[in-house]
Amino acid sequence: MKTTVNIYTFREAFNRMGRGDQFSYAGLAVLFDYLEQFEDEYELDVVSLCCAFAESDALTIANDYRIDLGEEAVCAENVQTIVREYLCDQGALVGETDEGAFVYGQF
Repeated sequence: MKTTVNIYTFREAFNRMGRGDQFSYAGLAVLFDYLEQFEDEYELDVVSLCCAFAESDALTIANDYRIDLGEEAVCAENVQTIVREYLCDQGALVGETDEGAFVYGQF
């Protein structure tokens, strides 16, 4: 049996699986939109998505992936730009929330 999933049931699936804190409310919307543009049919596997994707702020990503911020990173906006470019170069950027967090494919 197949079920059509909308953003509300997508978010609820994460909560039911105990993964409601894995992404922010806005982060789940970014991930949902990303998946929706590539897949006509998709078997929703919350655990797999949590292993494949993550959401973090720019400084956390820079630390986790040892991104050289150099002397340019004197302000948060520069860190955001450097991390965005890094994720794009890696082909990992899924999107950004309005709060400035990145949703990305883990590598």
